[in-house]
Amino acid sequence: MDIQELALQRAGAADWRTFQRMQGLTVTGDMDQATRQALMPYLVGYTTERIQAGDTLYLLAQRFGTTVQAIKTANPGLQEKNLPIGRVLTIPLVFDVVPTNVPFTSQVLQYCIRGLTARYPFLAAQDIARTKQGKPVTLLRVGTGPRRVFYNASHHANEWITTPLLMKFLEDCCKAISISGQIMDVDAKALFAGVSLYMVPMVNPDGVDLVTGFYAKNSMVYQDAQRLAENYPAIAFPDGWKANLNGVDLNLNYPAGWEEAKRIKAEHGFTGPAPRDFVGLAPLDQPESAAMAEWTKRIDPALTLSYHTQGRVIYWKYLDMEPPGARELGELFGQVSGYALEDTPYASGFAGYKDWFIQEYNRPGYTVEVGFGENPLPLSQFDEIYEENLGILILGMTG
Repeated sequence: MDIQELALQRAGAADWRTFQRMQGLTVTGDMDQATRQALMPYLVGYTTERIQAGDTLYLLAQRFGTTVQAIKTANPGLQEKNLPIGRVLTIPLVFDVVPTNVPFTSQVLQYCIRGLTARYPFLAAQDIARTKQGKPVTLLRVGTGPRRVFYNASHHANEWITTPLLMKFLEDCCKAISISGQIMDVDAKALFAGVSLYMVPMVNPDGVDLVTGFYAKNSMVYQDAQRLAENYPAIAFPDGWKANLNGVDLNLNYPAGWEEAKRIKAEHGFTGPAPRDFVGLAPLDQPESAAMAEWTKRIDPALTLSYHTQGRVIYWKYLDMEPPGARELGELFGQVSGYALEDTPYASGFAGYKDWFIQEYNRPGYTVEVGFGENPLPLSQFDEIYEENLGILILGMTG
């Protein structure tokens, strides 16, 4: 299933012709401009409606199959007993925005960001970089508290299942805040009054789009990457692709033992652009990693979590550096997830984001390797991965 098929399902339509009939469109069976526009609410999870005489929030909620509370949350300051005629309201639809059963391309991510920021105006989004293909690298923030934590996912293209992991968690948090509810037995409003959660859910959108099939096989982008991959026949294409589309492994591009990482990877033949393991020409020479470093400095977080796959392990040190409290918190992460707390293997222990953060700040920074198997992990593992990591994501905020 792809995102458009999911949107049809959300709309209750079996096919394009059925959807077009339901929407009162010309029935062509094709994805024309009018059909695409009509489908958009089922991609982003909300629609808009202009208030007319006689409307009430209850009637609007009934009309769109949603709740009064959801409409109130999406439209701050709305006076229920004095609805302004002519005002255009954001109307959240009944389903969750974040899908967990489709390939999570950068386009899917942007649909989710658009939908969540519309439903939950207290969620902020900001593009912090542009990739080779012009894709945004987006930073999200929720919460107003003094403790700042910074989560990231999908440094590596074929580890994209970590992006819906963070996005589902974010949606669950926003939903709990909006209804004064709990997430994992923690009061959401109280939690986010004490913490500010920042996240970059997809550090490497270009690479993710290559692995998830966003680029057509006859496209120049795909064919350029394929030609590069032909120099490394032992690496499956595109499933083995970890790098961005400059052929740089973004989690080997940070100034923490970068020269040693360069030496180690060169011994294995990675001396130039490649599907994985090329460290770049200099630390932070890629827009994605440079933005991550710059915004880490701006945020000044107490803790970072970097999500990768696979192995069900948590890495917590850089060389012999052990930030205060990092082992203890890491052991708690292991208890709530069932993951093993381990030292990073030497050959993989340099130039990563976690390594750089620990070196620069001497604060807890973790790489969490979720799931088990061969990358990219199948979405059939998603529910299990989410349940295993929910405690880590909460504990990272509470400290």
